[in-house]
Amino acid sequence: MTEIVFLVEADPTGGFFARALGESIFTQAEDLATLRDMVRDAVRCHFPDPKDRPKVIRLHRVEDEVIAS
Repeated sequence: MTEIVFLVEADPTGGFFARALGESIFTQAEDLATLRDMVRDAVRCHFPDPKDRPKVIRLHRVEDEVIAS
């Protein structure tokens, strides 16, 4: 695996949460900078052998916006 993708969404109660697509990896944080660190740490924990670890971590941010018609 050369890349892993995380879906990042705002948590309704504050902060952000991220979940990997295709892997059972989940994490959350109060801000995006901390979330990046948490995602890196979660990937290292999930793939302890560096040879098996993805080389690229992609964060796909999803944002809902409601506008009046």
